[in-house]
Amino acid sequence: MLRNLPPAVKNLLIINIIIFLGTELIGNPMYEWFALFPVGSPFFHWWQLVTHMFMHGGFGHIFFNMWSLIVFGPVLERMWGSKKFLIYYFVCGLGAAICHEAVLHFFVPGMLNVPTVGASGAIYGLLLGFGMLYPNYTLTLLFPPVSLQAKWFVIIFAAIELLTGILGTSDGVAHFAHLGGMLFGLILILIWKKQGKMYSEWH
Repeated sequence: MLRNLPPAVKNLLIINIIIFLGTELIGNPMYEWFALFPVGSPFFHWWQLVTHMFMHGGFGHIFFNMWSLIVFGPVLERMWGSKKFLIYYFVCGLGAAICHEAVLHFFVPGMLNVPTVGASGAIYGLLLGFGMLYPNYTLTLLFPPVSLQAKWFVIIFAAIELLTGILGTSDGVAHFAHLGGMLFGLILILIWKKQGKMYSEWH
């Protein structure tokens, strides 16, 4: 399977797995240094805006994120080229972090020592990108096994994240980070469309 993956997706997958295994072995120090803490926290470091994307909170967390990376990433990388795909991926991940930090700062200021981990913001950006490029492509969820066109999955997932984020459900999920990944992905795609650069110059 790895041989069939394009290079950027393959390397992201490998790095995520290595860091997950390292976190399982080392434990808390990995979270203290590389998970994303709120800006006002004594544990916050600037590099966490990037490193949190490679940290995960358990096997289920990394499995679904990496499965989504394998499903959506190769299509986008082959469409855009590896360089443009990585730009998009990290813009979505950074956008997710910025939105999450902003929500914590203005609406939940007391969570200074609660870290955030996961590639989910970037992954939601990939879902958004796939839905915009292939809106009528039919996707089927692993669980429940529901089939819908990609554009409807994007709308439904965004609505669920917005609703659960506004309601403030205590499920431990950074809903506004997911929305931030989709928002920054949307902005970048619209910029590329306006510039006539939706397709890669680096194929």
